[in-house]
Amino acid sequence: FCVTLRRYRMYEFLDRLIVTAIPRIRDFRGFSSHSFDGRGNYSFGVSEQTIFPEINLDKVDRTQGLNITVCTSANTDEEAFWLLKFFGFPFKQ
Repeated sequence: FCVTLRRYRMYEFLDRLIVTAIPRIRDFRGFSSHSFDGRGNYSFGVSEQTIFPEINLDKVDRTQGLNITVCTSANTDEEAFWLLKFFGFPFKQ
C-alpha cells in the first residue's frame, strides 16, 4: 500500500530517516545521485524495515522492504539534489 506524508509528519519522517535509520544500514555507502526522475523527485529502496528503531524486532516474522519517493517542488534534478543534500541526505561522492 501507499502512504503520503505532508508537512510536520513528512519533516519528522525525513529527520528520523536521515539521522537514525540510514546510519543503521549495514555497509551503507551513500545514495546514488542517479535516482532522480527528471522532475526533481527522488526514489530509493530500503531492504529492511528493521532499520527504524520503532520496529520491535521480537515481533518481526519476516523482513520487508519499502520504497520511498521524496517529491519536491524543485524544477530540476540538480535543484532537488542540492535541496536533499541540504536536508542531510548522504549521497555517494
